[in-house]
Order: sequence, then C-alpha cells, then structure tokens
Amino acid sequence: MATREALWGYRNRFGDAFGRTYFRRFGPGVVSSVGIGTYLGDPTPAVDEASRESIELALRSGVNHVDTAANYRCGRAERVVGEALRDAPLDRESVVVATKGGFLPFDGERPSDPSAYVRERFVEPGIVDPDDLANGAHAMTPDFLEWSLDRSLDRLGLDAVDCFYVHNPETQLAVRSRGDVYDALEAAFEALERRRAAGDVGAYGVATWDAFRVAEDGDRYLSLAEVLSRAEAAGEAVGPDDDHGLAAVQLPFNVAMADAFTRRNHRAPSEGDADGPVSALSFAHEAGLSVVTSASIGQGDLAVEGAVPPDVDATLAGETPAQRALNFARSAPGVTSSLVGTTDPDHVRENVAAGTFDPLGASAFDAVFE
Repeated sequence: MATREALWGYRNRFGDAFGRTYFRRFGPGVVSSVGIGTYLGDPTPAVDEASRESIELALRSGVNHVDTAANYRCGRAERVVGEALRDAPLDRESVVVATKGGFLPFDGERPSDPSAYVRERFVEPGIVDPDDLANGAHAMTPDFLEWSLDRSLDRLGLDAVDCFYVHNPETQLAVRSRGDVYDALEAAFEALERRRAAGDVGAYGVATWDAFRVAEDGDRYLSLAEVLSRAEAAGEAVGPDDDHGLAAVQLPFNVAMADAFTRRNHRAPSEGDADGPVSALSFAHEAGLSVVTSASIGQGDLAVEGAVPPDVDATLAGETPAQRALNFARSAPGVTSSLVGTTDPDHVRENVAAGTFDPLGASAFDAVFE
C-alpha cells in the first residue's frame, strides 16, 4: 500500500520539474494530478503490451496514480497494471493504485454468449443472486464486492489497493428504488470498512458516470450528502472509532461535460447553509473528499484543434489541444487528479508534460463560465 514517506519521496524525485500544485494531497501523502487510466482498448495481447509500456513510462515520468477496474478490457487491465508495477523501477508504496468493483467481469475475452457466461460463472456458483443484478451485469452486494476485491488483488498481484471504488452504483436504479440503493451502498461500505481494518484497502470511494452530475430529479441521480451519511454510518457501525474510509469520488469532467462544476444539485455538507444546493465539486471539497476526473479529454475527442471553444482555449496553458483540455480538468476547484488513458508512448509524454504548465487559479476558472 502507498505510504506517506514513499509518496512524498516520489514527489521529491521530480523537484520543480512540474508546475505548481501538480502533486496534490491524497490519502497519506500526495498524488500526481495527471493519472493514467486503463479503460479503453481491445482485450488482446497487442494492447496488453502497449498498455504495459505506457503505464511503465508514466510511472517513470511523474505519474504515480493508476486507475483500473475489474471489468476493464475483460479483466486484462488489472493484470497489465500489476505487471507494470512490478517492472517499473520504483517502489510500489510510491504509487496510488485504484480499482473498482460492481460490473461482473469477463475472463480475458468477451464470451460468445454473455448471458450464459454470467449464469454459469456467477449465478450457478452462488457468487451473485439473479435478484441482485441490474441490467444483467451489475451487482453491489457485500459478498460480491468482497469477491471482486479478492479477484482484483489476485490479478494485480498486490496485497492491498489504495482505493477501491463501488463502480457506477446508479446502475442499480434501473431495478430498485433510490432508498434501496442507498441501503445497498451502506451495506457495501460496511464490508469495505472491514476490509480497510484488515489492511486490504487504504480507502474506498464511489466511481460514477451520471449519479453526481445529473439533475436531482434525474432517474440516475444520487445525493452526495446521503452517500456520505451512509459512509459515516458504516464507519460508526464497524468501528473501532467513528471515522470512515470514504475518501474519493470519481466522475466525468471536461470542458464539454462540466456539470459537476456548473450544476448545483447537492445539499451542502454544512448544516443550515443559506446559499442552497452546491455543485458536486463544491460538496466534495467542503466534505474533504478527493475528486478524480474521468474522460478528462473526452476519451480523445478534445485532443484536436478546435474541439475546445476558442475563448476557453485561449485561457489555458499548454502546447497542444490535449494538454490544454487536460489542464482545464486539472484547474477545476476541488479536483485532485485527472485521468487519461492511452497506449501510445508519445501521448503519455504529452499528457505528463501538461503538468509542467500551471493550472488556472480559482478566479480564472470561475471566469470561464461568466
């Protein structure tokens, strides 16, 4: 697991090579505000090799935040992350490793009959109950999440991960009430509190696509205030103290998907807040939760000239469109780290170099939306 000494030691290796606030507080130490994601790519040996090389290069170059999930690339992404960590010339304790559980993973390739695969691999052995499934592919019962965590540790070849996310809990809203989903999250958090106490996870979080950025009356909306309340209850129930391990939220954020900053859709953490609802980013900042952005350059769509509106583009530092788009995400108040996935070494270098430019200050970022 990452340690304070090793995380700060990693940061100190690079001295002043990066811009101000490139390394930001996370967990016991600091983490790079550019992280490498592992979502995209076909489940093939060729992509495995390219991904492994890209992750190793990122780790050598100033990126000490790697994000993956049990289901990414049919389970191959976690194996590749583990191989890259073992091959890279640095201590595992200097890297924040995050993974996710929720979607039922395939085993190396997409089966010809996914429904039969789920039935044979998950339902019949009793790993999941059919009633716990949403869209035939998602579950978040404590037993399933613990099963998923154990398999993730095996694929990664690690004793522990630094952050384990409950993956897209809003998926469950397709088959059960919002209240039932909150209850399920609390039960999941209690299981993760026990695994935190056992030393298998450093912290846990919630990774979403829609839940925290859509309108309050949206079908896939979840309240950050209620999610935090359920984590507090889980921490109190498990003990030995009343602390809790909910440390991070992950959500999409970029210049074309800025809802997490612009939409006021969450009750403020402070009691009696006279200003009414706040944005997801504001809530997280006030509550002390780290925010990790996914789709930080729109999965490549914002890496071309003209994709970022000219008036916004002109305010951002960076030599390329991808760097400026990434620096927009890194500039948002409350953001800890922005993920970018790539299997191209040149793109890794380009993304890392974005961190040599200073992000916008809070006032300048606010001005973008005036």
